[in-house]
Amino acid sequence: MSMSPYADLLGLTFATDAQGNPLVTMEFGRDVLGRPGFVHGGAIGGMLEMAAWAALRAALGEEETVIKPINVTIDFMRGGRERTTFAAGEVTRLGTRIANVTATAWQDDRDRPIAAARLNYLLKR
Repeated sequence: MSMSPYADLLGLTFATDAQGNPLVTMEFGRDVLGRPGFVHGGAIGGMLEMAAWAALRAALGEEETVIKPINVTIDFMRGGRERTTFAAGEVTRLGTRIANVTATAWQDDRDRPIAAARLNYLLKR
């Protein structure tokens, strides 16, 4: 999967989990530092958007589609600390023109997310 310049700036890596779903990883470092000891909220938000995009791109397969964001809502649940952050997206609806995707970010425990997002996309097929 080719990375966008923003994903490259954040140091995101793209892989798949045990079930074959896209998984995004971000190592903690100076480029994603917010207040001392915490990941910047913008970096977490960008990571969630990339995780949602990866999940949608995987759901579309080889189909040529232009993906344009309509709306992004992010809920920050707790501060991301000085460690590796993971994120995964899930397509909740894939229509002809609109797609709805959720994405979750966590660090030590997937059941204790640090942030979640709901994203709506316009699809031009």
